[in-house]
Amino acid sequence: MSRHPRGLSPEEAALWAQLAASVTPLHPVRKAAPAPSVPMPAPAKAPVKKAKGRVPPALPPKAVPTPPPAAPGLDSHWERRLSRAAIAPDFTLDLHGHTLEQAHARLDSGLAQAKAMGARMVLLITGKPRAAASADRGEKRGAIRAKILDWLAAGPHASDIAAVRNAHRRHGGEGALYLVLRRRR
Repeated sequence: MSRHPRGLSPEEAALWAQLAASVTPLHPVRKAAPAPSVPMPAPAKAPVKKAKGRVPPALPPKAVPTPPPAAPGLDSHWERRLSRAAIAPDFTLDLHGHTLEQAHARLDSGLAQAKAMGARMVLLITGKPRAAASADRGEKRGAIRAKILDWLAAGPHASDIAAVRNAHRRHGGEGALYLVLRRRR
């Protein structure tokens, strides 16, 4: 039985022995041929020096930072190209300046047109979001941006959209979104 760093209490040792006896190993340990019984000399022990003062505690292992999980839908190659604006949009759809009804209708017809053209990436210009309560967004600036994700999720083209990402500053920044459409099969 191996020793644990803090040691086991007699109760814990009894429980551990009971548990270990009830387990069947997946890969049984092969028994080696018996070794000849030649007495081996005991290794010489180095004198133990007692440390003066307090012994510093063991350092915990360094935690390796994990990258944040990527939003589903795209691989790292797409994410890298979008973050650097290294890909040009295949289709641009500008909803900025329209009323909510006009923008919603234009979104549906524009996505149908983009799919018919075989576009993979659509640049959707919505206008910058405004800091206002959601109840006030019906008539104020930023209303389209506030509604766009709901329209995309509930619209007829929701199953064709692989990912929605914020646009790079070169393509409109906060006032635009990238829509990556699924590949047609």
